[in-house]
Amino acid sequence: MEDNHSRLLATLDESFVGRLYHQHALQLMSYVRRHVQSREDAEDIVLEVFLAILQQQGRVHWPAEKQLAWLLRVASNKIADYHRRAGRRSTISLDETAAVPEDDRQSPDQQALRAEEERLLRERLGQLPESYQMILQLRFAHGLRATEIAARLHKSPGAVRMVLARALNTLREKYTGR
Repeated sequence: MEDNHSRLLATLDESFVGRLYHQHALQLMSYVRRHVQSREDAEDIVLEVFLAILQQQGRVHWPAEKQLAWLLRVASNKIADYHRRAGRRSTISLDETAAVPEDDRQSPDQQALRAEEERLLRERLGQLPESYQMILQLRFAHGLRATEIAARLHKSPGAVRMVLARALNTLREKYTGR
């Protein structure tokens, strides 16, 4: 990716791509940031959009409105690609890795107790039906709202909320031993 970045910057001097970059980069970045959590990933996506321009020099003669529409469509496609890839792997933003973990601020005894509680929670989660596990993972591990989960699972938001409530109640019962 670094070679591509260097190549893009080298062409941005007074070229058509450079003018497009200066005209639309902030707008594209703003658009991408609404759809991607990490700033670093958003920057990479915007970079990929401008690399696509280098490959599609035929867009030079289009009016500015058509160029922006094309840039936004390419950005949208790159965002979709990003989310498809992210669905296959877990990611952590650089901002999250820079923070001091909560465990480092706790005493060894507190860390041991927390680790035991987390182990017990994982064990109890594993005892839930697979559908409950999936709903809980989408809600809490991926931070999706009920409407977003519903869209992914092709269910109504109300049905997702009901399953989520049942999953939480079942987990609470298993975790507390009732």
